[in-house]
Amino acid sequence: MAEKHGSLSINSENIFPIIKKWMYSDHDIFIRELVSNGCDAITKLKKLEVVGDYQFPEDYKAKIEVIVNPEEKTLKFIDNGIGMTADEVEEYITQIAFSGATQFLEKYKDKTDKDQIIGHFGLGFYSAFMVAGFVHIDTLSYQKDAVPVHWECDGSTEYSMKDGNKTTCGTEITLFLNEESLEFANEYRVREALEKYCSFMPVEIFLSKENAPQEYETIDEADLKEDDVVAEHIHEEAKTEEKENENGEKEVVEISPAKDKVKINKRPVSISDIHPLWAKHPNECTEEEYKEFYRKVFNDYREPLFWIHLNMDYPFNLKGILYFPRINTEYDSIEGTIKLYNNQVFIADNIKEVIPEYLMLLKGVIDCPDLPLNVSRSALQNDGFVKKIADYISKKVADKLSGMCKTDRENYEKYWDDISPFIKFGCIKDEKFSGKMMDYILYKNIDGKYLTLSDCLEENKKPEETEGTKDAEEVEVQDADTEATDTETSDADKEVKEPEKTSVFYVTDETLQSQYINLFREQGKDAVILKHNIDSAFISHVERIKEDVRFQRIDADLSGDMKVDSIDLTEENKALNELFKKNLNRQNLEVQVENLKNDSISSMLTVSEEDRRMQDMMKTYGMAGMDPSMFGGKEKLVLNVGHPLVKYLFEHGDGEHVSAICEQLYDLACLGNKQLAPEQMTAFIKRSNEIMVLLAK
Repeated sequence: MAEKHGSLSINSENIFPIIKKWMYSDHDIFIRELVSNGCDAITKLKKLEVVGDYQFPEDYKAKIEVIVNPEEKTLKFIDNGIGMTADEVEEYITQIAFSGATQFLEKYKDKTDKDQIIGHFGLGFYSAFMVAGFVHIDTLSYQKDAVPVHWECDGSTEYSMKDGNKTTCGTEITLFLNEESLEFANEYRVREALEKYCSFMPVEIFLSKENAPQEYETIDEADLKEDDVVAEHIHEEAKTEEKENENGEKEVVEISPAKDKVKINKRPVSISDIHPLWAKHPNECTEEEYKEFYRKVFNDYREPLFWIHLNMDYPFNLKGILYFPRINTEYDSIEGTIKLYNNQVFIADNIKEVIPEYLMLLKGVIDCPDLPLNVSRSALQNDGFVKKIADYISKKVADKLSGMCKTDRENYEKYWDDISPFIKFGCIKDEKFSGKMMDYILYKNIDGKYLTLSDCLEENKKPEETEGTKDAEEVEVQDADTEATDTETSDADKEVKEPEKTSVFYVTDETLQSQYINLFREQGKDAVILKHNIDSAFISHVERIKEDVRFQRIDADLSGDMKVDSIDLTEENKALNELFKKNLNRQNLEVQVENLKNDSISSMLTVSEEDRRMQDMMKTYGMAGMDPSMFGGKEKLVLNVGHPLVKYLFEHGDGEHVSAICEQLYDLACLGNKQLAPEQMTAFIKRSNEIMVLLAK
């Protein structure tokens, strides 16, 4: 073929610089695109072999070679796939956005049963010009008597094409790197990109440095393979050692037999694992394989809690593995990584259209060949289809968790503290997920026992509620004869009542709220521990769904079970209110005197649940310094009339140390509720020292 010069067929005048610079957001993405094209070429050749249009040579082994040359500043991509004729180069390369993969599939759609062609857009090749000033293509078609082709382009819309000298079927693409992209002439930089994008491509990928010194390895001769290149035969004599036998005599004993070894050219190691774990059936995978895959892909040497293997063929093809990582405290980062693949080609991390937001707390891989990707594969199209994929993934996760709670409760409880933030976040974000999981949310109580919400409600029901239910049943039986009369009552006469709420008490800090916990225990009452930063939003979510449930922090108010109501405290309340407001200079402070059953408690601070949530909201929106009373929020200082200090204040309101005692009781109450402000803590420590000096006199 005489050398031919032409112009690339482009519909828009400025599309080429757009492709080169803006079509792809990541600078190293060209490596994925060119390797993917090589995979396509090999897959096409395999399909031709399956349908009888081609026969592989006996020694054929599908592979892609990537060769860096720092001296020449080049980067080569070589495949032994289908290759191209001159006409095909004209059609597939010079007509930008013409998809050879699409045409190939159309031609063979009735002869093959599985689409493994990666490229669908025809633009991937031109990503090479993101880093190259010149690009050469040398290719030879699989067809009989095909003529090799050499194609060149300098990054403009002009190209040249002539007969080449390639002797083996396949395609070799050579990039002459521009000055801004010389990093890709470095073997380690290219390896980094290959491992990022191509670790699981369906063809073996080998990286090498051109003209690098030959490396060797030594193996047992018995392990020699047919294609190994032997550099040297090595015979190792048997190793012996002089030992004393049972008769006390010395003798020479062989401790290692003689070995025949060979020094061979170092075997190339493929960067790509062509049979990734997610592509296998779950029954074929072992526990150790799942853990090893997790360590390899995510560089996390803490073992995952458990995992879900996704394996779906209809109505769309989706495979993957989702791992539940360990999240030990609220200070740990709980942002995971879900890697999205398309036919084993890495697309991106955490694509929100496919992965529900709350699942991004997990780590895992999802491979969906049916994903409707856009031209650069960096975004998704067809939202309706993508939503079905996201819904399926969400359902499988909910099924796994609920199934574990039902059939493997012991392990479910063992994992709960780690996985609860993820599950609660999912319930808040997704109503369907919430509906499936609400009955399987666990609450750890102050004794370390795990309860469901129904268990909590049962434990917190008042005794009279149960008796009332029984009485109601008896009345129903006794009044059976009068049922006809009752039914004559019109619906308008029936009084509609709001459901009575059952309180579930909770603890956010077991240390700060310890005296409240002790009070609860003394009265045989229970509370659950909710100390993760997501719990505040979660309990509001539960209250919205369960109208008969109210969450109340353990120090929001004093239960009637903790008080003795047999005496009138009107006088004490009036006197101590005035005394504390005067000495603390807090006119908005509400003081309440109670007769607590536990005389060792002097003072406590309570804040209503509504006011506390308002304060939390103010913190969230950066208004933590504002006065809660502006929004109706007030602290209530509870004084125990049975405590000696409170009695002293009531009886000696004008005593010498009254002011210090009032301040100390208030600060002590605050310490059981929240951390003191810096200036308040300083004053508390100083005052405590002064009190101890007085005691020492």
